[in-house]
Amino acid sequence: MARPKRTSTALEKAARRAASLASINSQLDLGNGLTLPAFSNLIEIMRAKENAYNSALSNLDKLYREMLETERELSDMAEHMLLGVAAKYGKSSVEYGMAGGVPKKQLRKGLRGAASTAHAGQSAFTSSTNGSSSPNGSQNGATAVVAN
Repeated sequence: MARPKRTSTALEKAARRAASLASINSQLDLGNGLTLPAFSNLIEIMRAKENAYNSALSNLDKLYREMLETERELSDMAEHMLLGVAAKYGKSSVEYGMAGGVPKKQLRKGLRGAASTAHAGQSAFTSSTNGSSSPNGSQNGATAVVAN
């Protein structure tokens, strides 16, 4: 979506005011630097800056669209690169996995993205808090679970 261009209401109002003041005297001088030529000059400076700003926005929009297009091309090429590795080495190959693909064998096993048990490789045992050795590991129902 293109960024909205700016229009200055102060600029439009000043241009109308300058036209009205010019009807009084084209070289109107009100003292303290308040002259119609200085006022008209400032109006033109503002108009030039507004035009430059709006042009910069248009250039920025163009660069953004070009960047998005290049991003789409990059994404497509990355996908084609992976598919090329799959075509050359196969989807079950180590090379396919090295390129970022998930080998078919892992897909069938359900290993893709699924975490195995949360506590895999950890064993838990109960110990008594008071050092006694009852069949359930505690004497007064106080047990501590310690994971390795």
